[in-house]
Amino acid sequence: MGKHGVVIWFTGISGSGKTTLANMLYEYFQGKGVLVERLDGDLVRAMFPQTGFTKEERDAHIKRVGELAAGKERAGAVVVCSFISPYRQGRREVRAICRNFVEVYVKASVAMCEKRDVKGLYRKARGGEIKHFTGLDDPYEEPEAPEIVVDTDVETVEESFLKIVEWLSRESS
Repeated sequence: MGKHGVVIWFTGISGSGKTTLANMLYEYFQGKGVLVERLDGDLVRAMFPQTGFTKEERDAHIKRVGELAAGKERAGAVVVCSFISPYRQGRREVRAICRNFVEVYVKASVAMCEKRDVKGLYRKARGGEIKHFTGLDDPYEEPEAPEIVVDTDVETVEESFLKIVEWLSRESS
């Protein structure tokens, strides 16, 4: 990793741990002096505030982000991305436009994510304040063949992070 660009794409429902793990990986690569870029769902949505949450709007958003990530990858960066990206087809499209794509499925149950609910999003969605909430009233399609699966219901953050780093180290040698 680092001599050639790669897109490392974290996917999972809200509260699964995508951002936490992606931030740890970003810092890990920075500490190794690797050219690394970070794209996160909340930050990128702030750049495109008109983006909605219907299936069509989510698909368009993920494709837009995928193009951005692929451009950074072609420039030689390790691009660490964390997006719910709930639909398989959207993730397949991003994989197709990237040369090196690693899908990391951050698996977690809705029940566990609701317990964590740091941002209060599940409470708002259950109260009707948020529509099209992935995992509740909109589907999340689990990846069919991700390169890496971490299960944050049963693994600690450190265990999940080590699993990711070990896989990446094995694949890059």
